[in-house]
Amino acid sequence: MSNVYVLDHPLIQHKLTYIRSQETGPKEFRELVEEVAMLMTYEVTRDLPLEEVTVQTPLTQANCKVIAGRKIGFVPILRAGLGMVGGMLKLIPAAKVGHIGLYRDPDTLEPVEYYCKLPTDLTERELIVIDPMLATGGSAAAGIKFLKDRGASHIKLMCLIAAPEGIQRVQEEHPDVDIYVAAVDERLNDHGYIIPGLGDAGDRLFGTK
Repeated sequence: MSNVYVLDHPLIQHKLTYIRSQETGPKEFRELVEEVAMLMTYEVTRDLPLEEVTVQTPLTQANCKVIAGRKIGFVPILRAGLGMVGGMLKLIPAAKVGHIGLYRDPDTLEPVEYYCKLPTDLTERELIVIDPMLATGGSAAAGIKFLKDRGASHIKLMCLIAAPEGIQRVQEEHPDVDIYVAAVDERLNDHGYIIPGLGDAGDRLFGTK
């Protein structure tokens, strides 16, 4: 089954508290989400392989290390996933960014695709699917399936907050995908929102309702 990693670094947990607060306005919310995404990227990429290279310092030659192997790709699930990409690109500016557009049917709570644009070298990249909220798990599971259907095989999922129901669904449908979250909350309510959660991430990012 999938490995679930809860990233409990003090800076992540501190900032997540203010992300949850209803007193936090859109500007500060966006800044905090970007900062937490950057901190989480540090942990999500911890297992990237390295290779040794030789560089010339101002004094002498030095044996150093650079990232080797597969290139990185970020795939935010629209629209809320966009709020996390900026912070991640600050750490890995060479990453390519794909986009998957999904909305949740209010009656069935199942995802419906309306947009998909991905890097042409998808199969050569280590992909990180990005969605702030792992609620029912439908959107994340569908997004991962889209990538697999197009030949991707190295995929991770990164979310701010997850519900146990969402984790279970991704584990059942994609047991090979590791899940990275800043917190696992109590449950979903009758409308499919995470409790206690942080509300609607997209609305809070972009000031909509």
